[in-house]
Amino acid sequence: MLRTALRPRFLGLLALALVMGVVFIIAGRWQWSVAHDEARADAVREIQDRPVVALEDFMEPLEDFPDGGSGQRVTTTGEYTGDQVLVVGRLLKDQPGAWVLDRFVVAGTGANLAVVRGWIPKGEDPPPAPKGTIELLGSLAPKEAPDEGVGLADGEMTSVDIAKLVNVWPGEIYNGFAFALSEDGREQVEGVERVPPPLPDTSLQWRNAMYAFQWWLFAAFPLWMWTKMVRQAARRDLAAEAVESKEHVT
Repeated sequence: MLRTALRPRFLGLLALALVMGVVFIIAGRWQWSVAHDEARADAVREIQDRPVVALEDFMEPLEDFPDGGSGQRVTTTGEYTGDQVLVVGRLLKDQPGAWVLDRFVVAGTGANLAVVRGWIPKGEDPPPAPKGTIELLGSLAPKEAPDEGVGLADGEMTSVDIAKLVNVWPGEIYNGFAFALSEDGREQVEGVERVPPPLPDTSLQWRNAMYAFQWWLFAAFPLWMWTKMVRQAARRDLAAEAVESKEHVT
């Protein structure tokens, strides 16, 4: 079979099969990228299409975080208390830093809402939260995994651990937190950079993912056909050699 495969004709076909395979693999990777991009775009559209609602109408203190609540934009009124925590080890634009997490007391319920006001670079001091009554627009997120930081300074955590905050902040607390989008209509504030809320589900867009798998199957097909053609040619060669050998003996 090797002798047959090394014939110029089959070497040329092998080169063609490899080129086609590479082209199909590239097409599959492009479709895979499109599947991810469309999933992200769908998630963004889904969030933007949701109406902004009052926090008090959407969830209650101590209740479980609502299903599908991640990314929900809410408004509420209240005051920052000055109880500030740094959630360390957070990257923004590939730069190390920390989230500035403030305690916000909701006027309508008197309960605490953990609010990520923004991000600061590593080593910088956070600015104080504004005083007085604030109208907050935020994007909700479920609580994070328990804080497992060891050897941190006072006022530092590695996650937005609601179970830990409830033992530090007096009063009831919402079982989730918010990324501040604006305060009294101000989207940007001095001293911190707003943190883009993470997208909810950005799973694959399955139609394009299936197209990707199809292209990858197509990539294997030329090699399979080439192997089949070489085997068939090798069998014919062996059969011809057997007949020739038999005639020679006769």
